[in-house]
Amino acid sequence: MRFTLDGRMVDRPCLWPVEGGIEHIDQRKLPGSTIIERSKTLKEQLEAIRTLSVRGAPALGVFAGLSFAFGLERGSDPNDLKLAILSARPTAVDPRNAVCEVEDAFLISGPKGAMSKALEIMERTISQCRQIGEHGARLVPDGGRVMTHCNAGALATVDWGTALAPIRMKARQGGDPFVWVSETRPLLQGSRLTAWELAQERIRHSLIVDSSSGHLMSQGLVDLVIVGADRVARNGDVVNKIGTYDKAVLARENNVPFYVALPLSTLDADTATGADIVLEERPAEEITDMNGMATAPEISPAFNPAFDMTPHRYITGYVTPRGVLDREGLLELFH
Repeated sequence: MRFTLDGRMVDRPCLWPVEGGIEHIDQRKLPGSTIIERSKTLKEQLEAIRTLSVRGAPALGVFAGLSFAFGLERGSDPNDLKLAILSARPTAVDPRNAVCEVEDAFLISGPKGAMSKALEIMERTISQCRQIGEHGARLVPDGGRVMTHCNAGALATVDWGTALAPIRMKARQGGDPFVWVSETRPLLQGSRLTAWELAQERIRHSLIVDSSSGHLMSQGLVDLVIVGADRVARNGDVVNKIGTYDKAVLARENNVPFYVALPLSTLDADTATGADIVLEERPAEEITDMNGMATAPEISPAFNPAFDMTPHRYITGYVTPRGVLDREGLLELFH
């Protein structure tokens, strides 16, 4: 990803391993400040996950794999370490997949093998997201108007992105795409993070409130919708940031193609349907307060689900490292 750091433009992943720990862009500080956070202890790494300093399913997978490998190097009990990391945020499947891969490598080759596997997962994630961009760019017309939701860019995936990868690739090919960026309440990952990524790369975009999505589609102002995924069940159902289901239904009503972009690490072969996936609920304060200011009466309760489930019947296709697939093609990836 391209971004300005200390007054100069750099092109690098949003997280990377350093001696004894992990450095990452602190997503809580964006868009106001680009701060590089370093976490060396398990406590610091779990705090980064829980507080959304690092977030996005593929990025969480890489971060979890590295955290697990560093913990094994420190001599931590593998079972306790695994439980702590996978309990930090339960919905995305990438952390589980990554930790299990690193654990298998540890059983064969010890801590050195575990770290080697964690680094391999990171490189594989970057490579697969680039492939998503190459395949998905063909879906975006020159000057095409794409709607996104939440942040499925490099910040969420280490580099390139899932939903943003086709847009990035199209822009670098000279196709001049335009992006409708939904704000993504309550934590504004669209306006704080996706808009920041697009602005860094000078990709044309406009921020919109979440509730304007249907209006824009009905006015013929959206050519396609591309979103990311936190988990994809064996039948093709998708769990993603809350509000994704709304966009899928609105897209169907307005004959707008709706695509889900995902690396292979987001596939959950152990879960039959989206209805079986546990959806994380986050603190009510994320809705009732913003930057220390009350946005609701003190006595008003709030319900804050972080994710929703989009049934496969609303999904036009899946943008994967293996190509743009229909549901039948996606199901073959599980075998």
